[in-house]
Amino acid sequence: MTILVTGAAGFIGSNFVMDWLNSEDENIISLDNLTYAGNLDNLSPLSNDSRHFFVKGDIGDTEYIFSTLKKYKPRAIVNFAAETHVDNSISEPINFIETNILGTYKLLQNTLLYWKGLEDTQKNNFRFIHISTDEVYGALDKAANPVTERNCYMPNNPYSASKAASDHLIRAWYQTYNLPVVTTHCSNNFGPFQFPEKLIPLCIINAINDKPLPLYGDGQQVRDWLYVSDHCDAIRKVLKNGQMGETYNIGGNSERTNIEVVQMICNLLDDIRPMKNKSSYTKLISFVKDRPGHDRRYAIDSSKIQKELGWQPKVNFELGMEKTVRWYLDHDEWLRNIIRSHNKEVK
Repeated sequence: MTILVTGAAGFIGSNFVMDWLNSEDENIISLDNLTYAGNLDNLSPLSNDSRHFFVKGDIGDTEYIFSTLKKYKPRAIVNFAAETHVDNSISEPINFIETNILGTYKLLQNTLLYWKGLEDTQKNNFRFIHISTDEVYGALDKAANPVTERNCYMPNNPYSASKAASDHLIRAWYQTYNLPVVTTHCSNNFGPFQFPEKLIPLCIINAINDKPLPLYGDGQQVRDWLYVSDHCDAIRKVLKNGQMGETYNIGGNSERTNIEVVQMICNLLDDIRPMKNKSSYTKLISFVKDRPGHDRRYAIDSSKIQKELGWQPKVNFELGMEKTVRWYLDHDEWLRNIIRSHNKEVK
């Protein structure tokens, strides 16, 4: 028995692969195109694990993906493959259109062709899990209830619009072709192996290098934070018992403003690695011009997955932040390698 994970060398994908092999006795095929945010070092702890196989490939490469499916015969696909950074989607939206929309379409077509060729029992047991985001629902007012699976889509930037489009494709392939799909919408993830363009790792890295900690606008944007291991646990439950054609919201029940998040990072660093001059890292906080289409608040209602699949987040925000800060401080070589690689990509 084998599952295929796309985008497996990214932040959440690599955490899921390692979580899977720690929890399940089943082979896993990791597929990634190793673009700038895909880092093979993320999977290095599995280098001697005979249950793990890595293949380099693009979900938009029709011939390669179909041959991979035929070769490894997965009983499920978990699709993390996506461009995800909002800032990049504003400056270069075409990459998000090509990967998140066209790439998803081509992956769906190949999966459909592969699935049609399976025996009836294999067909009935097959699942395609599509990993999406709460950003497709758009921004919430301060007093609004968290979004449920019934909220309308209202994406406000090229990234969330491209993910919304991919979600619609997933639904259409279920409704039209009966392809057994399930979609999940997660809130902001944090934890080990996150690419250092995102808020939490960026501020940790900048702080220990005595660089400014940039915050857009007034820093009062609100996000619901989900520790990555809890997200992985939820996906495993969806894969095992999620209902075909359904969607499940996955949130951490931890709404925080961006300024609160950065202040917590500073406080943790003050305790764990104090500055040489004994001042606080909070002095590095710097407010910068807000980005276009910056949603004010996201909040997610996870009651459906909690009631139907028995999932609950286990790592609270405070513990997750301490674990995250300590992980980055303990992985200097990983940081140096990814920053060096990213600088080459930029040049």
